[in-house]
Amino acid sequence: MNSIAIIALEVVLAVFAVGVLIWALRTRGTASIAKAEAELEARKKLEEARLSAEAAVRRAEASAQKTELDAKERALKAREAAEQEAVKRRSELLEQEKRLLQKEESLDKKILNAEKRELDSENRAQNLTKRERHIEEIEAEAQKKADAVVQEQREKLEKIAGLTAEQAKRDLIRELENEARLEATGLVRRIEEDAVESANWKAKRLLSMTIQRMASEHVVETTVSVLDLPSDDMKGRIIGREGRNIRAVEAATGVDIIIDDTPEAILLSSFDPIRREVARRALERLIQDGRIHPARIEEVVEKVREELWQDIKTTGEAAAFEFGIADLHPEVVKLLGRLKYRTSYGQSVLQHSKEVGWAACHLASELGADVAVAKRAGLLHDIGKAIDREQEGTHLELGRQILKKYGESEAVIHGMECHHGDYEPRTIEAVLVNAADAISAARPGARREILETYVKRLEKLEKMTEGMKGVERTFAIQAGRELRVIVDAKKITDDECLWMSKDLAKRIEAELQYPGQIKITVIRETRAVDFAK
Repeated sequence: MNSIAIIALEVVLAVFAVGVLIWALRTRGTASIAKAEAELEARKKLEEARLSAEAAVRRAEASAQKTELDAKERALKAREAAEQEAVKRRSELLEQEKRLLQKEESLDKKILNAEKRELDSENRAQNLTKRERHIEEIEAEAQKKADAVVQEQREKLEKIAGLTAEQAKRDLIRELENEARLEATGLVRRIEEDAVESANWKAKRLLSMTIQRMASEHVVETTVSVLDLPSDDMKGRIIGREGRNIRAVEAATGVDIIIDDTPEAILLSSFDPIRREVARRALERLIQDGRIHPARIEEVVEKVREELWQDIKTTGEAAAFEFGIADLHPEVVKLLGRLKYRTSYGQSVLQHSKEVGWAACHLASELGADVAVAKRAGLLHDIGKAIDREQEGTHLELGRQILKKYGESEAVIHGMECHHGDYEPRTIEAVLVNAADAISAARPGARREILETYVKRLEKLEKMTEGMKGVERTFAIQAGRELRVIVDAKKITDDECLWMSKDLAKRIEAELQYPGQIKITVIRETRAVDFAK
């Protein structure tokens, strides 16, 4: 069995070797054939490449020849164009040369003519100089003769008239001055009459419309507030044991409480109206609550003070809203609200500011001025009075500082600062604010004045005419808004009455302080008296 297996194995191996040999022979033959085919294909491609290269070389040579021909053609054309341009330039240069030669010839001719004229002018100037000297000599001789004649005639006139030249000159000047004064008086009277006729109706219409449109109720406040009590028994509770309640109220509010025999009422006195209002509201709340003791008083006063400041802010916002001003600074709004509790001559400053704002607005709309500036400046014109009791300075300067600090425009600041005449107005809006302030402050019932001050002002007004020529009597009428002066008709002429009224007006403006304006009327009359018997 083993020998058979070995023989079978050898047979298999021999068969396998024969198969491998046959496969190798076949593979070698296939490779030779493929190699021959590749060589043939390579030769074909090489031939094709050679032919393509030769064709490309031929095409490149043809293109180069064509490019060369095109270049030569373009060069010929450029050369021809350059030659034509050169010919054209030569012709233009020749023409320019001809024109320059012609101009040079004309200039030479003009220079020759100018030289001739210059020589002629020099000759004429020499002749004129000689003539002027001769004329001056003649004039000097004539002047000497004229002076001698004038002097001789003057001496003769002085002998005949009995006056020297200086005296005659003074008399002539005096007569001319009188004539000029009379003519000026007549001219002034005519101008004033024309101005009154043309402007009086318009001024009346504007002022009447303004006052009618701004008519409103007005409440006069003083430095004392009256607090009504439900009964006189409440006075004792306000005073408290050994006066501790009243002392606590006065310490917390800074207000003097006056309790007298007035039935069912007490007085709150303070120069600061905000403190008075705080005290009044606090006491009203304490009376309604019924619990009156020092701790409760301090608590209520503090709460009322906070509410009042909120009311002040609300009041300022309401005033700004009423005027349609939405961009006011919050601090300016608060100061505007504080004016509700500030009075001037008994007039509420906030109400007065509103009146001035509306008056300036109406006047500006009628005259075509800037309504927004006039209204804003009128409303804020007294804003300095909100702090003038806390800081030093006039309300004008404080107002300028406030408005400048919080970004108001120069036009509004200028309108505010001119309402008392301390600054010269440069805009029509400033003039209108001044006029509106006078309308609000001087209208009947707007302000109260202390009787003693009022009487002194009238007496001083009537004494303004003391020492004036021809004055017989003087009367201050219409609450000091008109001054009537009666003069002697024998000492004062009609023309002198006009000058007297103007002089009095200037003197009053310089020496007196007064609201609104004062009318000066000079009365001169001539009476003819006879008796029928």
